[in-house]
Order: sequence, then C-alpha cells, then structure tokens
Amino acid sequence: MKNFLILHYGFENPTPKDMAAWNQWFKSIEAIQVDRGGLRGGLEISKSGTTDLPFTKDSITGYTVIEARDLDEAEKITAKCPIVDSTGVYEIHRG
Repeated sequence: MKNFLILHYGFENPTPKDMAAWNQWFKSIEAIQVDRGGLRGGLEISKSGTTDLPFTKDSITGYTVIEARDLDEAEKITAKCPIVDSTGVYEIHRG
C-alpha cells in the first residue's frame, strides 16, 4: 500500500447536512486513513517576501492522507466523498 495526499479545496461554510455526510465518509475510510486536518489560511513564502493567504472558496481547506494500492484506487475512494458533489474540489498526490 502507498500513501496518497488528498487536498481539499473550497469547503467554506458547510451545512449540518454536509457535515453529517462528511463525517460518515471519514468513518467509512477509518481503516485506510493515515492522517487528516483542517486549514484556515496561512502564508505564502517566496524570494520576494511573505504574503498572508486569505481563507476563500479557492483555498486549501484541509487534507487527508490515505493508504491505497495505486492512484486509481485513491481516486475511487476520493470520488465517494460527498463534498465532491457539493462545494469541494480535490487533488490527489502520491506519497
């Protein structure tokens, strides 16, 4: 099994129904979840300086690390998350 990083974008103001579905999905992946967390803004650091990153619908709002056989399996697991159908977008990266 390999680790895959799932970046969550655009999950600003979830409804209680969204949160219930989200929590149910997390429960369904407990056995393969390595880590997860929520993010609320941050900093962009470059040669030209540091800039505050606002919390918007385009921000990275969280992450999940899962174990899967390959990228195809990680994609299938991620596609089942109900937030994909409502307010969010995901990126999957291999570890």
